[in-house]
Amino acid sequence: MKDVVLVFIGGGLGSVCRYMLGRWVNTFHAHHFPFGTFAVNVVACFALGAILGFIAQKEMFPSATKIFLAVGFCGGFSTFSTFSHESVVLFQQGHYVSLTAYILLSVVLCIAATLSGLYLAEKLI
Repeated sequence: MKDVVLVFIGGGLGSVCRYMLGRWVNTFHAHHFPFGTFAVNVVACFALGAILGFIAQKEMFPSATKIFLAVGFCGGFSTFSTFSHESVVLFQQGHYVSLTAYILLSVVLCIAATLSGLYLAEKLI
């Protein structure tokens, strides 16, 4: 039951951070491209990589830390369902170049961000 509470609290915090960051990023443009979700996904992937890399290097953290940060916070912070919905909307509206860029950039940069987070955590230790 403790793990469920950790995921609940971490997920809530991650969701609030996702909302605030996405909203803030979207204040800088009036374009149909979903910059807010894109930025959140890249940041979330970097954060997950850094958290998992740091926890793996520092074996002193209890499993509760990983559950709270990786499963809870990063799970609430990432936005794959929003990414999927926005991709469908771009397709339905005929924004095929933006759709292609959004999908390709999201996949490539999110994987690169996760690897960067893992690498950074390894190098800091």
